[in-house]
Amino acid sequence: MANEPVLLFLHGVGDGDMEDTWRAHLTRGLAQLGYPDLEGVKVIAPKYAHALRGWDEKVALPGLTVKQPVREAARTNRREFEQRMGAIEFRLGRDDAGSGIPFAEAAFDAALRNSRFEQARNYATDPQIRAQVLDLILTRIPSAGDIVLVGHSLGSVIAADLVRRLPPAVRVAGFITIGSPLAHGSVNVDKLRDALQEPPANLAWWVNFWNFGDPVSAHRGLSSVFPWMVDFRIDTRQIGVPAHLAAAYLSHEAVATAIGFALFGSLSQELVRAERGVDIPLDAGESLTLLALRYGHLTVQHLDGSQRERFVGALRLVQAAAVTQIARRNKAEGRLLPSAVARLAFDVTDADAVAPEPLPSRHLSKEEAVVVMTVLATENVIRPFEIVVSKETRQRAMEDLTAEMGLTSRYGTDVFAAAKEAQDILTAARNVNWLKWGAVGAGAAVIVKATGGLALAVGAAGYAGAAALTTALAAFGPGGMIGGLLTAGSLVSAGGGGIAFGLASSATAAETVESVVQTRLAATILRKRQGLEPDRAVWDILAQTEIAVRREHERLDEFSDEGSPAVKELKRKILTIERAMTYLSENGMEPEVREDSSDAAR
Repeated sequence: MANEPVLLFLHGVGDGDMEDTWRAHLTRGLAQLGYPDLEGVKVIAPKYAHALRGWDEKVALPGLTVKQPVREAARTNRREFEQRMGAIEFRLGRDDAGSGIPFAEAAFDAALRNSRFEQARNYATDPQIRAQVLDLILTRIPSAGDIVLVGHSLGSVIAADLVRRLPPAVRVAGFITIGSPLAHGSVNVDKLRDALQEPPANLAWWVNFWNFGDPVSAHRGLSSVFPWMVDFRIDTRQIGVPAHLAAAYLSHEAVATAIGFALFGSLSQELVRAERGVDIPLDAGESLTLLALRYGHLTVQHLDGSQRERFVGALRLVQAAAVTQIARRNKAEGRLLPSAVARLAFDVTDADAVAPEPLPSRHLSKEEAVVVMTVLATENVIRPFEIVVSKETRQRAMEDLTAEMGLTSRYGTDVFAAAKEAQDILTAARNVNWLKWGAVGAGAAVIVKATGGLALAVGAAGYAGAAALTTALAAFGPGGMIGGLLTAGSLVSAGGGGIAFGLASSATAAETVESVVQTRLAATILRKRQGLEPDRAVWDILAQTEIAVRREHERLDEFSDEGSPAVKELKRKILTIERAMTYLSENGMEPEVREDSSDAAR
């Protein structure tokens, strides 16, 4: 295993764990995950407890060997670091950051004054002891290659101090801190906080594990001090094992996952390759996800330079998350994974792995494509990332998408022309930011909540089917890329009073109402351009919303201050609805008034 990284473990206060008990606990944690043991790994665990108590002769402080990049190189370093951090976050899952423990800073300061923490105080305040400890560790480290750096308690402080002093040819393949006090001001060794404002160029990623039961780490994690690294809160409480001990941390699944990944790479059982997928029809969520990812990849082809690099990085993470979400949902529901989805899986934790492009999308009829294409054109397909892409670039990608679907590129042109026309109608041709007005999904969760889901359950059959949509949102939620697109699509196609109630609700911002109305109007205009039957439900929804909003306005306006924000919001909603209904009326989309049969007979 000569090509594998060296594991460097730096201990905390005390005798330095002379028996290396930490190793047995880590081995147990790795084994539970299916990783190899440490027998074939070179482990360096220097003992420096004696050096923390005093010094006999002066030793020069080891110099800095890692220079921080500047200008474009610094931006590249940070971008690549964020990609690697995204990969390890993806592997560990979502962190519950918690809020820390009240008075944790004072509690730690009291502990630091205790004789048991004398070694920590010596390292933080005595330059000679610090130099002696760093020099002792550096003499054990190889001159080149990768190392995995694990620091417990005071060892995490020493490790952070050590990173920029490693031999130039040494790369830190993973930095894991456990039970770290680095967030406390009393251990800001030689202004370490200022020195590490950006990730060092030799560092692949850094994850800090902390927990409420550990008084040393209960500050709030380390990201409050080093915002570019990741905090991950765990519960290390075990019977007979104090929460702060390295043994409690190293046997935890999340910690073992991070160390195992850094040492051995991915052993993920979650990724499903193409040959393990099956050829079954896609459901609404899967279809929309593939279309959104295809649109994203087509957009990349029209980008260049830094913008292209950033978009590719964001799309890569979004695709990995989407495939994993679908795979987990399908497994939970006993549904097989379609091959079209399975072939998009890749190991996101491998920085060199390329995200497979979705195959050209299946054919949709012009009628079926109206809502889908309108939503894709006006929503953010790389949510939660936000990258401003010009309207012209997005339109070219949309033209590519509709052309390969058999709809012709003209359909894609009409999608954006309809969206622009709707924008001009409702904003009186004001120069409104293209990316801001169409974000239906951004405020959709409020409408869903306001109606208890009624806005999505009524009239959505033309889009995904109420039952299918409800099931999908239960799995994906209204946020995120998949849930956001599904929710936006349902709001563009839903009918009945549910959506009207949601739009009129005081909890729904005027900006959200504008977004929903403009997107629905864009879909209506697209139908007109393509010679399709108009959506008669739009007028009914607007009329019902107008009644509810006007009533609420009259109720509040009579007694509220003249400049009341709530009244202004209602006026803005009314203006939006008036403009949309005026357009529909002038273009023959107002419902015809039917004569009463008794009147007609006279």
